Order: sequence, then C-alpha cells, then structure tokens
Amino acid sequence: MSKEVDKSEYTSVSQNVKIVPIKKAPTIGHRHLQAFLYFLMGFVAFGFRVCLSVNIVAMTDPLVNSNPDIPTYPHWTKKNLILSSFFCGYMLPQIFAAYVAKKYGAKWFLVGTMTVQSLLSFLTPFTAAHFGEIGMMISRVMQGCCQGFIFPSCAHFLSVWIPPQERSRIGSTIYTAGKGGTLFALIITGLLAASSYGWPMAFHFFGVCGLGWCILMIIFGYDTPQEDSRISCVEQEYIETSLGYTQDAVNLKTPWRKILTSVPVWALLAAQTGSNYCFWTILTQIPSYMNYMMNFDLKKNGFWSAMPYLVFWILGTVFGILSDWMINKGIVSRGAARKIFNSIGLLIPACALIALGFTRSDQTTQAVALLIIAVGLNAACFSGFAVNHVDLSPNHAGSLMGFCNGFAQTSGIIAPLMVQLFIHDVRNPLEWRNVFFLAAAVNIVTSTVYDLFGSGEIQPWNSVESEEDDKK
Repeated sequence: MSKEVDKSEYTSVSQNVKIVPIKKAPTIGHRHLQAFLYFLMGFVAFGFRVCLSVNIVAMTDPLVNSNPDIPTYPHWTKKNLILSSFFCGYMLPQIFAAYVAKKYGAKWFLVGTMTVQSLLSFLTPFTAAHFGEIGMMISRVMQGCCQGFIFPSCAHFLSVWIPPQERSRIGSTIYTAGKGGTLFALIITGLLAASSYGWPMAFHFFGVCGLGWCILMIIFGYDTPQEDSRISCVEQEYIETSLGYTQDAVNLKTPWRKILTSVPVWALLAAQTGSNYCFWTILTQIPSYMNYMMNFDLKKNGFWSAMPYLVFWILGTVFGILSDWMINKGIVSRGAARKIFNSIGLLIPACALIALGFTRSDQTTQAVALLIIAVGLNAACFSGFAVNHVDLSPNHAGSLMGFCNGFAQTSGIIAPLMVQLFIHDVRNPLEWRNVFFLAAAVNIVTSTVYDLFGSGEIQPWNSVESEEDDKK
C-alpha cells in the first residue's frame, strides 16, 4: 500500500458514516502516537498562556516578589489589557490556519509557530524591562497569533486520523490537555516565581518545553495516515474504512454560505463562546482572587489555583469515555450525548459561580470547592460542543473550528475587560460577585441555545455531492 499520497485528495464523503471497520484495530497504534503529540502541544501551549496570569502578580507587586534583585513594575496600570491582548492575536489566523491544515497539512506550521512562541517566551523578561507594557502587549499579540493554529489543526487531525467511535475520548483527551497544561503552569509558575530565580525563570522554562515539543513533532509527527511510513496496513485500513475515506479528485471548497446559514453551527458557536467566556474569566482572574480575597501567598496561590484544573483534566477523560460508551451502546444518539454533556459542563458550573459570589474572604475551603466544581465539571463540554465540529462536517472540521474558535475567542478579550469594568477594589467581595454572576448568566443562556438548536448529525453541506449540486 503506497504511502505517497496527496492529502488533499482524501475526503470523507459519506453523508452518514457507517462505522463498520473491516478489521479490529490495534489497541494502541500510530493514531494514538499522533494524538499524544497533539496532547503535548496543547499542554505546552496552555503553559505559555497561563504563565503570565500568575507571573503578572509577581511582576507588578514588590511585596510578592521574593528576590529583590529581580525587577518589578508596580507602575503598570494595564495588566488586564496585557492579559487580553493575547486573544487579539489569537483570533487572526483561525480561518487561515484551517485552510493550511486542510490543504498542506498542519505539521510544519505548528512546528514553526511553536518555535516562534518559545523564543518570544525566552525574551519576555527583556521585553518587559526595555519596552514596558506596550512591548508586553505586542509580544502577547504575537504569541496569540502563533497559538491560533492549534485548535483548527486539532479539529482537522480528528477528522483524518480518528474513527468516529473513538472521537469523544481521544478528542476530549486532546482538548483537555490544555487544562493539564494550565494545572502544571499554575503550580510551576508559582514555585519558580517564589524561588530565588524569580518570575523570569518561568518564561524560560516554558520556552524550553516548547522547543522540546518541536523536536518530537519533527521526528514522529505525520499529517495523515497515508504519509505515516511506520503505520501498519491493518491500522491504516481501519482508520480509512471507519471514516469512509475515498480517493476523490474533487478538491472540496469550504461552503461558507451554507455554514453561515446553518442553525446547528450557530448553536455550536454560542456554546463555544459561553464556555470560553467562563473559562477565561476564571483563569485570568483566579490568581488575583486567591491573592487579594483569600490572602494566599504566591506558592499557595499557584497550588490552589491549579486544583480546579486537576479535576478538569481527570474528568475530561472520564466524560469522554462515558460519552463514547453511551453512543456506541445506543443508549443515546450522538446529538443527545453532545447536549447532555454540554449542559453538565455549563449549567452546573453556573450554579457554582452564583454560590461563589456569596462566599466571604474567610471561607477559603468553600471558595476552593466551588471553583473546583465550576472549572472541573466544565470538562464535560469537551464531550459536548468541542467535538461537535467533526460531527457536523468531517470534511470541513478544521474550517468550522477556525470560524467558531476565532469568534469565540473574543470572549478572551472581553472577559478581562469586564473584570476591569466591574472591579475597582480587588478586596471588595461585592465587585467580585458581579463578575461571577455575569459568567454564570452567559453559561445559562448559551447552554440553552445549544440544547434547543444543536445537532450531532453530519450536515448536508459536508458532502462532495452537495458541492456538485451547487455547481449545476
């Protein structure tokens, strides 16, 4: 079986993919190795994102910085703008990233962008010292651009490597890798910032991790099963049959008009935006909340800020396995499973955030427990909307992820700015209550929209036949 195949010629054209693999696949195969590489990418990428959320406290508060020889910048007044500037860059390449992943493969674009981000991370202490807040904003915008390639590439990867019957557990594992990276980054950044090396060491550490991932991807990464010279014929045949692969000369164009007029797509977009708003509200502000409301020191801050993401990481895998089991056993339809887990991931955290709004500064145990519920159960969304792009359109999953993720990431810009609007005294619990109530309301509204209008079925505009009908 030849491995030299044009990846653009392979499309899943079946309108309703019937999962009938001709042979049993290896329990552990090369699809899992590729999934592990994408998992590591998400893990490291979120380390870059989260590092600054903790370090910004040490960078701007001399009382927190344990090493007097490390510079601090207490005069900085645009901390929330620095945090949100990442998403200004993150939104920009989403559609382009989906296009290049589908047309040329994602491997070398991911290696290149991860290399650039690693170098920018190394240079962050220099940037802060010589270019101040403006320099930090520009650096974060550039890092956001680099990470804009990640999720469209993940969606494309799932559509060409992972059979539908494995998609929930492998997809949720890949997408929750970021939360594992968040957990790790919150802990390690707090420890490094509190050490004699100070906050610059955290930026250097993640720079090394990023370059290490690039080396692994260069050696072991492949864009498609057809390109993988090490994959067995049995596994390749299993993947292709399960996905309904066929070699077709038609180079599918993305049907943007049909995508933009598709009700399930807009329902998916609503759920993704709502989940992102809640996630980034908590992630960007939890270190400040722990520091100023719960009075935790930097080491304890990093540890307790990380605990909700440990639960998230564990539950993400559990929910993925449970979702696949329910679908494969015929207990619920694919669409029903997506809505059930999406509701768990948005509505229960909304209740926890409302309760958190009434928590006093001396109720540290209750606050941490509610944050664990709010963040941990959000993992169910990764068996909900997060894998729904591939459900709706295997052929255009990368483009669909690029569109939805690009738009949804506006919440990453808005969330820190809304916090800045609401909070003028970081020790005032009433102001924090407004922040939590708004995030809860967003969760409830967007969950309702998805439950009413979402779908788990492949859409008509996915197929080659649909494109050919448009040309007639």
